[in-house]
Amino acid sequence: MENQSTATASSDTKSASQLPQLHEPRNAGMELDMDWVAAAQANTSAIERRAKTLPGRRSVKKEYQAAWLLKAITMIDLTTLSGDDTWGRVRRLCAKAAHPVRQDILDALDMPPITTGAVCVYHDMVETAVKALDGTGIPVAAVSTGFPAGLSPLPLRLQEIRESVHAGAKEIDIVISRRHALTGNWQAIYDEMRAMRESCGDAHVKAILATGELGTLRNVAKASLVCMMAGADFIKTSTGKEPVNATLPVSLVMIRAIRAYHARTGFRVGYKPAGGISKAKDALTYLALIKDELGDRWLQPDLFRFGASSLLGDIERQLEHQVTGRYSADYRHAIG
Repeated sequence: MENQSTATASSDTKSASQLPQLHEPRNAGMELDMDWVAAAQANTSAIERRAKTLPGRRSVKKEYQAAWLLKAITMIDLTTLSGDDTWGRVRRLCAKAAHPVRQDILDALDMPPITTGAVCVYHDMVETAVKALDGTGIPVAAVSTGFPAGLSPLPLRLQEIRESVHAGAKEIDIVISRRHALTGNWQAIYDEMRAMRESCGDAHVKAILATGELGTLRNVAKASLVCMMAGADFIKTSTGKEPVNATLPVSLVMIRAIRAYHARTGFRVGYKPAGGISKAKDALTYLALIKDELGDRWLQPDLFRFGASSLLGDIERQLEHQVTGRYSADYRHAIG
C-alpha cells in the first residue's frame, strides 16, 4: 500500500479537492430476489479473524500517511446531530467543512485547498447549512425518516424526505425499520426502501442499517442486499446512536455485499461507516480495507464516506505533527 498507492493517494486527493469529481450511474435497483437474500451467509469466526489482521497488515508512515489522511478528509461527512444544535453551531461546522485544514499546513504539504465530502445535519438545520455552504460545492446531507429509531408512520417519513429535499439537501440518510429485519420481513424493508428512494428524487439516498441492532452478521448481509436491490445509493452502518456502531467485521460483511451486487448488476453502491470512528489510525484502517476489498475506484467521495464529528480533529493533529514534528493540543482543532 505504501509505495504503489502513495502516488495514487496524493494525486487523487488533489483531483478530488473540489468534490465530487467522479460520478457513477445511480443504482437503479432490481426486483427483490429472495433466493439471493436467503442464500446470504456470514461466517462470523472467519470474518472476525480477517478483521483482526487489518490494523497490523496495512500501515503508512510520514508523507505517505499525510497523503492518505488528506484523502480521508475529502471523504468525511462532517456531522452534528445533537439535541442542542443551534444555527450558529451549524454555520461554524459549515465553515470548517469548507476549510478543514489550516492553510499553513496545506502549504507545507504542497496541497491545494480541500473540503470535506458533505455536512450532515437534522432536517431543521438543512436550510441554514445550504446557505452557509453556498458556492463551496459541498452538499448537505439530512438525516431523515424518524432518525434515529425510524418508528414514525411511513407517510410521515416520506414527507420528511420530501421536505429535506425541498430545503436543499442533496443527500438523504434514511433509517430502515430494524423490526422487519429482526423478524425476517425482507419484503417490507424492500417496499419501504423503494418508497424512500422515490421520495428522494434526484437526491442520493444512504440507507442506515443500524447494524448494532440487527442481531447477527447474517442479518447485516441480508439487509445490505435488500437495500441495494431497492435502489440505495449508499449503505451505511449506523446512526451513531446505537450501543455498537461501525466495526470492522460489520464493514467487511457490507462491502462484500457491495462487491457481490456490483458483480451481478454492474452498479457501484457507496459505503459509509459511521459512529465511533474518531482516530486517524482508524480512518487509515478503513481506507486499507476498502482498497483491499473493493479497489481504488471506491476510494473517492462519491462512493465512500466517513460519518464523523471528531475524526477531523485527530487528523489535523497528525498533519500538524507531520509538518512541525510536534503534536498540538486537542483544543486547537475544535470544530464546533
